[in-house]
Amino acid sequence: MALWAGMSMAGVAQAAEPVDLDMVAKIRSEALHRSQAAANLKELTETIGPRLTNSPNYTQASAWARGKLSGWGLSNVHDEVYDPAFGRGWAFRASRVEMLSPRQLPVHALPKAWTRGTDGPVEGEVVLASFKTLEDIEKQRGKLRGRIVLVDEARAYKPSEKTDFRRYSEAELGELQTFPMPEDTAPDAQQKRLDEYRKRIALSKALNTFLAEEGVLATLSISSWDNGIIRATGGGARKAGEPVGVTELVLPAEHYNPLVRAVQGKQPVRLRIDVDSAFTSEQDLPATNTFAEIPGSGKVDEVVIIGAHLDSWHTGTGASDNGAGVVVMMEAMRILKTIGAKPRRTIRLALWGGEEQGLHGSAGYVARYLADYPEPTDPEQKALPRAYQRGTGPLQRRRGYDRFSTYFNFDNGTGRIRGIYAQENHAAVPIFKAWLEPFNDLGASIVTTRNTGSTDHISFDRVGLPGFQFVQDPADYFTHVHHTHLDTYDHVVPEDLKQAAAIIASFAWHAAMREERLPRKPFVERDAQ
Repeated sequence: MALWAGMSMAGVAQAAEPVDLDMVAKIRSEALHRSQAAANLKELTETIGPRLTNSPNYTQASAWARGKLSGWGLSNVHDEVYDPAFGRGWAFRASRVEMLSPRQLPVHALPKAWTRGTDGPVEGEVVLASFKTLEDIEKQRGKLRGRIVLVDEARAYKPSEKTDFRRYSEAELGELQTFPMPEDTAPDAQQKRLDEYRKRIALSKALNTFLAEEGVLATLSISSWDNGIIRATGGGARKAGEPVGVTELVLPAEHYNPLVRAVQGKQPVRLRIDVDSAFTSEQDLPATNTFAEIPGSGKVDEVVIIGAHLDSWHTGTGASDNGAGVVVMMEAMRILKTIGAKPRRTIRLALWGGEEQGLHGSAGYVARYLADYPEPTDPEQKALPRAYQRGTGPLQRRRGYDRFSTYFNFDNGTGRIRGIYAQENHAAVPIFKAWLEPFNDLGASIVTTRNTGSTDHISFDRVGLPGFQFVQDPADYFTHVHHTHLDTYDHVVPEDLKQAAAIIASFAWHAAMREERLPRKPFVERDAQ
């Protein structure tokens, strides 16, 4: 049975998008009453833990996912290399920091990824030094051997004006459905961005070399968030052969600021540091994505992809970012398989690696199977990340480009789905509205023409293919958990995972069953960016 949604008028009446309510009912029943999402998230985060790309935990998580997917009867379950030399493996086990003088107390601190451990406890005097330019490095030469260096200034505490956990209000959802007028981009904005990136990378490599040669014991930096939250991502060097530097630790502002004030007040501050972290390989390792499918029939060569990134940062357990997305997408596939769905197009699940370092897994897949701009020939350009490279010719479409239908992504934490970003694909708006209507009672109702970025759907969108991210309640994603040590299972709402899995399973099913592929927005080719 199909529900014919209301007419969309744009001068000429358009046929309404059919919605299979019998299939929606089956999906809802399985998703809401027999969900396995929360149990799977607990396994992923509390049995395996954080999943830094190429770490032993990432390898274990990929094997875990393959086992689950195979056990549910999905097809073509496998890993696939997207980068043969992504970087070295790295693991973090423990971090202990103690103040020895002017008084004794524990100091909270966690290491940045891909930085050295201390090889046992080390003790040293704490000093403050600024390294904003290459010239700053030379000013400190010969002064820091055996020291522990504070590399940031103190930051005044600013009470948060945001609610710790929130859902979108009706007014906010209404505002999201307006389209903000884009600001004009300065003609030299991209070049400035590129110049800043080059300066930052040059400074980082020079500083890593200097700190190691100088004999610095460790560096300490301040977390970007207050209220005791440690927000730590990458440091050191993941690539073999690049200067790694020394142990790099991030402290909560409330523990960092007193150290700065003590040093500035001429007090003799001394710390003991013991960090157990190490590279697990000497050479760069290949990095992989994980895939599974429900094969199509009739349009088997055409594909609908749903995905989330399997990798995470290392200080929490990656529950919201993006364990929630992983188990929701796996659950959507389980639901469809369990209810006996037989789609016309192939529905493919993708669990991406390397998202946190720049969408590497999804970008590698798109470049290999769908489309990419030619690699630059200039060595200086080739040394840059793909996001900063300038193309050397028109977009090169692969065989799969014309057989691709759409990609749906889930990567904004635990937040309940409230709608979807259409990425300025106006032809998709009435389709999405029709697909969302059976889920209005679960809080999902809006379609916004706005763009959203920073996650794996961008790899598809940048080459003119339909790629979408759902509108999710903010929850506590940007107040407590995003890239922090608080990103754990306790910050996830199981009911939200059920709702999301139901909606995504339905979207995947309807995209796979349409007579035509999902419409594509007008695409203007440009240099790779």
